[in-house]
Amino acid sequence: MTTTVKFELIELIVRKHNMKGMISYFCKLASVNRNSYYAWLKAETNRMERERKDEADFKLIKDIHDSKHGKLGGRAIKMILENVYGVVMNLKKIYRLMKKYNLQTKIRRANPYKKIAKATQEHNTCPNLLNRQFVQTDPGMVLLTDITYLYLENGTPVYLSCVKDGTTREILAHYLSTSLEMSIVYRTLEKLIESLEGNVHPEAILHSDQGVHYTHPEFQKRVKKLGFILSMSRKGNCWDNAPMESFFGHMKDNLDTTSCRTLEELQKKVEDYVEYYNSFRYQWGLKRMTPEQFRGHLLAA
Repeated sequence: MTTTVKFELIELIVRKHNMKGMISYFCKLASVNRNSYYAWLKAETNRMERERKDEADFKLIKDIHDSKHGKLGGRAIKMILENVYGVVMNLKKIYRLMKKYNLQTKIRRANPYKKIAKATQEHNTCPNLLNRQFVQTDPGMVLLTDITYLYLENGTPVYLSCVKDGTTREILAHYLSTSLEMSIVYRTLEKLIESLEGNVHPEAILHSDQGVHYTHPEFQKRVKKLGFILSMSRKGNCWDNAPMESFFGHMKDNLDTTSCRTLEELQKKVEDYVEYYNSFRYQWGLKRMTPEQFRGHLLAA
């Protein structure tokens, strides 16, 4: 039994039975120092005040935690507290309160590696020029692209093609299609150029996996014509395009796509999430800014 528990038991007995004259006896019986007991008793007001403060701070943490379906960690909660609520809270305190009140973050499980389709002989792979150097000095220098799958309510698969800026982590272009024909990557390229307003960085690298869309001669021809340098992950190595995989994973955690009955409904959900991700999702690795804020920060530097 800890000393604090002994103090609490003595206080409970003394108050319940009005036995203030027996304090010395109870302290001796419990093998605790009487002066220490009185010091502990004197600090009760401060303890209660700290407890009330903990409860108030935890309520704010829990509100943020619950609003994102329990999928935010301590760092994300800290950034939202500072940027949205104007509350500065020590990260250690956030973790302490989460542990104290048993508030747990849902851990996202990694999906099995996506099988890479075998390219035909006419398709050409490109060397991995990026070599996982995702973050560069300028926005637009490293662009990552990939395709993932989502499902409608009736089980119909829908494919999402995206381009992400490796430095700012912005989603610059996305396109949904119920078909995996080559048009999905061509339309994504068109949307990317629209997003960049035609201003392609002179050293821009477009990095992908070795999927059949990206090894297709026509795709490579269009990419080069637009001014991008092609780079590809090593075969079967998802870590070579980890930031893109990470975005897809977090998006699937936050979006219930199976509640959508039509492609239009799903399109709206994806557009809303991309806007949230770019404009409102604070990221620790971006100096606690959103991707859009971080891009502005880099351009202003």
